[in-house]
Amino acid sequence: MASVRAHSRSEVTGSLPYVQQIQAVGRRKSSVARIILRPGTGRWLINGRELDEYFPRLVHRKRATEPMQVVDADARFDVVVRVHGGGMTGQADAIRLGVARALVEEDEDAMGPLRQGGFLSRDPRKVERKKPGRPKARKRFQFSKR
Repeated sequence: MASVRAHSRSEVTGSLPYVQQIQAVGRRKSSVARIILRPGTGRWLINGRELDEYFPRLVHRKRATEPMQVVDADARFDVVVRVHGGGMTGQADAIRLGVARALVEEDEDAMGPLRQGGFLSRDPRKVERKKPGRPKARKRFQFSKR
């Protein structure tokens, strides 16, 4: 009979052993980002890829990392992100909100500068649905008087 041995999560996944970490969720349009903030050196991992690799455009990289720079937490935390849905801009903004929420959870004093910068506000805008009898949500077919 084979012996059954319980494995810790770190043995199975090859990740670091459990350390204090903060989890948060950010959303934008149809994108959802789950953020894990761990004490570290400032490494970003998004869906298993580095930040520069996942967001090739500088605009998206800046947008996602803004909250960390506002509270000077760039080199204090490693950020692990799982994001899905939407496009690059929606995902970058979802990550931005999630990171801001995680930073507030870690340090209440960060709420002031993050709130002032607008990082903690969820953008409620979504794509409006197409209506029947119209080509798009609000566009109308050309009107012919005669």
